Amino acid sequence: MKQYFELFWAFFRIGGLTFGGGLSMLPMLKYELVEKKNWVTEEELLDCYAIGQCTPGIIAVNTATFVGYKKCGIAGGIFSTLGMVAPSLVIITTIALFLEQFMGNKWLGHALMGVRAVVCALMLNTVLALAKKSLISPLCIVWCVFIFLLAMFTEVPTILLVVMSGVFGILFNGYAKGRKSE
Repeated sequence: MKQYFELFWAFFRIGGLTFGGGLSMLPMLKYELVEKKNWVTEEELLDCYAIGQCTPGIIAVNTATFVGYKKCGIAGGIFSTLGMVAPSLVIITTIALFLEQFMGNKWLGHALMGVRAVVCALMLNTVLALAKKSLISPLCIVWCVFIFLLAMFTEVPTILLVVMSGVFGILFNGYAKGRKSE
């Protein structure tokens, strides 16, 4: 039972102390799960995060579920998921109770502007960290730029971009392994 509480509490802290969604949570996920708890490696965390992006639902919740499942099976996935969503439920319920009093508060508006700025900085930090680990060759960098341009300037569905990139990874990895064996 102690392991389940540890999973719940770790993800409760992550869910309660980070803002801006899954991408901005990645630095805290890395610190808590890789560096502090040593529950997963950085590569495993990135794999869980990538799977979380490709599956329906909220990235942070999906990542918590995958990491919890990896650590303690189905019950671990459940406790991790509950830990990740509990802070949001408490905060949203509290805000709903006092919504009228929050509306139009200029100090809250200023605070949220500051929070948005830090979320942008955290997301940029995460993108740079992911790039260092993921863009391992000039071909990967070219592919990243190509996919970025498609995402920004076309109507290609995101799922198609993900599938195309998965196929690219299989072909690129197969090609690289074939060249090494020669």
